Parts: sequence; C-alpha cells; structure tokens
Amino acid sequence: MHHHGYAWVGEKKTFDRESVRRPPGQAPAATSEQEVHDRYREAVAAFPTTDLPPIQTVHWLMKPPSLIRGTWEEPKEAGEWLGLQLAEFAARFASEQDREATRMVLLVKSAVERLTWGGDVSLGHYLRGTVFHSVALVACSPNRAAPELPCPARQAPA
Repeated sequence: MHHHGYAWVGEKKTFDRESVRRPPGQAPAATSEQEVHDRYREAVAAFPTTDLPPIQTVHWLMKPPSLIRGTWEEPKEAGEWLGLQLAEFAARFASEQDREATRMVLLVKSAVERLTWGGDVSLGHYLRGTVFHSVALVACSPNRAAPELPCPARQAPA
C-alpha cells in the first residue's frame, strides 16, 4: 500500500458546489425535476477533472493522476508532507487555535496513525477572507473504503 497526497486552495463558495464534488451516480429518471438533470449533467462533465476536493476522501482516487501532489510508501513520510502543507498555510488560518504549533503536531501524529492502519486523512481550514484550504492523504492499492477503485497513478504494463 502507498499514499497519495492532494491539496486544494480556493474560494469557499467554489468549495460549496457539492454537485461537482460528487461522482455522477445513477442518471435521474425522465420524470425528475430539471434541476436534478442539470446537477447530474454538471457532475458528469466536471467531477472527473475538477481539482475540487470530493465529498468522500476516497473519491480522490477517481481523479486524474495529475492532481496527485506526492506519493509515499511510508505513513511517516506522508505525514511529513502533511505537516509541511499545514505549516505553509498556518499563518493564514482564520482560527487562532488552528495556528497553534502543538495542534498541528497532534494533527500530523494522528494522521500518521490513521495511515498506518490504512485509513484516509482529510483536513480543511478556513483561511483569512473567503478562502478554504483542503489537504488529503489517501491510501491506495487497495483503499479500505473502496478496494475496487484502481490506483490513479498505476502504470500500464510495458
């Protein structure tokens, strides 16, 4: 098993567009309201390629490999990357509590523990203004939540 890292920074109102943060699922019935059809079409078009964080962390594995910010075999290495991501944005965190170094160290330690048993990690912080920062570490090959999802970075056999 290995772990992929993902990160996103953007406007909170963009992050709130849930229809493009979910896989399309089953097509709506012909009798469904127009709004349902519109949301479905938007999800079909946008979900596979948008860099917006998916609602479910494991669904990062359905995204293109170009969105992967790093890959690590060891949970500790993935945790170090997470710590760097938090440190890079900490001064901009809207909450003073979230900026505390001890809190960030505990978040990283907890993340490493979760990755060790095959779990995923997803963290989000409001930044000053109307900006949101999301960072995720996703177990791959296989993922406990969705073992059927293939690794997005899997190389084709030579």
